[in-house]
Amino acid sequence: MGGDIFDRFVCMEPIHAGMSGDRKYRVTKADGSRLLLRVSDIAEYDRKKAEYSMMERVYALGVLTPQPLGFGLCDDGKSCYSLSSWLDGESGESALAHRGEAAQYRLGIKSGELLRKIHTFPAPENAKAWSVRFQRKLQGWIDYYNEHQIKSENAEFTIKYLLENQSLPAPRSQTFCHGDFWVGNLIISANGEIGIIDYNYYGLGYGDPWTELVDAIIWGQEADSHFLTDLFNGYFCGEPPKDFFEILPYYFAYHALAVLCETDQSDEPEVGRRHMANVLRWFDNFRSSVPTWYLAGVTQAK
Repeated sequence: MGGDIFDRFVCMEPIHAGMSGDRKYRVTKADGSRLLLRVSDIAEYDRKKAEYSMMERVYALGVLTPQPLGFGLCDDGKSCYSLSSWLDGESGESALAHRGEAAQYRLGIKSGELLRKIHTFPAPENAKAWSVRFQRKLQGWIDYYNEHQIKSENAEFTIKYLLENQSLPAPRSQTFCHGDFWVGNLIISANGEIGIIDYNYYGLGYGDPWTELVDAIIWGQEADSHFLTDLFNGYFCGEPPKDFFEILPYYFAYHALAVLCETDQSDEPEVGRRHMANVLRWFDNFRSSVPTWYLAGVTQAK
């Protein structure tokens, strides 16, 4: 592959989890230490280089994240690779499934604080306005919905709401965003530290940072009140401001439409329909700005 670091690998185990098209391996060096190797088609070079650079910046912040160790070409220039340290621990998704309320509160608080730190990187100075970028993304999902003739009464209602309230995202500022911030990409180490993994996602880049608080929801599942309440509270160092809740149902509506379209061609199209039905219920068909699962007034020692 190039570079004598690869000569020190004594074992390469394929990793089949995840949705990306990358070839992923857990590699073991002669000294027993483990690393993560990702190999991508050369056509992905620019995007993979940008992802690697973002991981470097986040790691430099002191955030618990895989340490970037190398990026370059391989397979005689037909592919590119990124190499990083292996982050051991339990996934946040697994932790939420079996840990008690106190642990869920702590996971939420710490995850919110972690996300806020990641959002300290500003968007590029020449970035187009968020309202322009967001409306392009929204129109893309509406076009997909129509072109693929996805029939859903809930979706029709949601699209109508989105189009009638297009001014809501207009004044929002932009920062660097992880792009796939959900509990499955959170890792809880043996000593209780919380880290983040997997910068391999097409949503990586920049935008309104508040959209990432919506991404934390697990598609099609009931929201975890304790984790999400303190994810919000940890991010804002207390209960969220009024303007956050004013735009929250709009971002959830967009998220529900995107999930519906993304799952339409999958093996589980019902996940998207269930997720949209959940969102409508959580916000009382967008008549309420505070989701039913948010535990207002609840505080928890950190």
